[in-house]
Amino acid sequence: MERGCVVAVGDGVAWIRCLPSAALDDIIILEDGSRALVFHLGKELVGAILLQQTGRLTAGTGALLSGSRPVVPVGETMLGRVVDPLGQPLDGLPPPGNCIRCPIFGPSPPILARTFVNTPLYSGTSIVDTMIPIGKGQRQLIIGGASTGKSSLAIDAIISQAETGVLCIYVLIGQKRSKAVTIVETLREAGALAHTTVVVAEAFELPGLKYLAPFAGCAIAEEWMQQGRDTLIVYDDLSLHAQTYREISLLLRRPPGREAYPGDIFYLHARLLERSTALAASHGGGSMTALPIIEIQQGELAAYIPTNLISITDGQIYLDQELFAAGFLPAIDITRSVSRIGGKAQQQRIKEEVGRMKLDYLQFLELEIFTRFGARLEASVEARIRRGRVLRELLRQERRAPLPVEYQLAWLTAFNEGMLDGKLPEAIPDITRRIAAAVERGRCTLESDREAWRELLAVALAENGGADGRAA
Repeated sequence: MERGCVVAVGDGVAWIRCLPSAALDDIIILEDGSRALVFHLGKELVGAILLQQTGRLTAGTGALLSGSRPVVPVGETMLGRVVDPLGQPLDGLPPPGNCIRCPIFGPSPPILARTFVNTPLYSGTSIVDTMIPIGKGQRQLIIGGASTGKSSLAIDAIISQAETGVLCIYVLIGQKRSKAVTIVETLREAGALAHTTVVVAEAFELPGLKYLAPFAGCAIAEEWMQQGRDTLIVYDDLSLHAQTYREISLLLRRPPGREAYPGDIFYLHARLLERSTALAASHGGGSMTALPIIEIQQGELAAYIPTNLISITDGQIYLDQELFAAGFLPAIDITRSVSRIGGKAQQQRIKEEVGRMKLDYLQFLELEIFTRFGARLEASVEARIRRGRVLRELLRQERRAPLPVEYQLAWLTAFNEGMLDGKLPEAIPDITRRIAAAVERGRCTLESDREAWRELLAVALAENGGADGRAA
């Protein structure tokens, strides 16, 4: 092994000389017990980011080139665990046993190993599963301002996979410890931690660990995908990951570009998200669905990092601060949200019903603007606005309350068949509870015909018929 010497160290990076054979992403073992990752190659010095650091690390410390690259433990024993990007336990339990270790940085599957996205992945959120559907193997960006419910949307998607066989990975990048604890406890209380691995690189951690975190989570999911399993991975969030990458790059004197980001930040996130796909049956038939999260400032979608990720992913779910402040949850702006693939994976019955409903909703959003000016409207327009307000209440959903896909088909059928016409918006919460209860105890499935659903809904809506909430 080549032996070098640390020239300078600080802010999570180290400059090392006398390592002529060093290559990018090589692990360097320092004599004080620290470890570093080769990140920058210069004529005389190697720039490395620290992955582990002791209090004894100073200039003059010896450095050995290990010849290895970073790996992370993968396998079934990682389920239910909270680990750091190197696989070290953070939940107070022993290290995961009987694990193989896979490289954190791996190539994305070749084109011939991939297949079309044609199987739906249900998030449990009405707006998403109906109007912005997600398919297994898709990369769907969750984007919005601070505190608009982005993480809650992703957590609901994980909770919804409890009985589907989909294995989940939640990656926390640069978040406060309080948020990490809250998310882990939420998953545990919902019974979702059993099918989830949480990878955490907290805000106070070394920049090197925050840089590795999404790639470590991806490697864990990728191993399951290659075994033919379906996986869902959440990156929370990639805007903080981009900031970490910028910080490291500037410390190592790499040339900045637009908004002080190095030009290869696009490549960094592209090579991460390109590993999410649906594999062909000849390659195992597994899938990795990615939900990257990114925060924007004051609704600025045209900033550098958001535009990068929008162009890499297969659609975006946009959460609006004004909708959130108005109490509409989830605060998804339909006009700025799109799924470029999920519709091809959507169940046919739901797709048919959504086609009828979505047009009504978009027209309602346009017509409602006129009501703000106090203008007198035609009777037909007023009827469409009343119908739209009922629809908006149907789409309203509390956090941590994912709903089955059968419920989505039920309320879509009730709305499109006019069974909710004349209902008052304030009566909708009670009506939706009755529909959900009827779906749970009923025998209708996604394959049932429209007549079977109408019969089930007629019984549900006839219950407590005296309080049907009809408009006068």
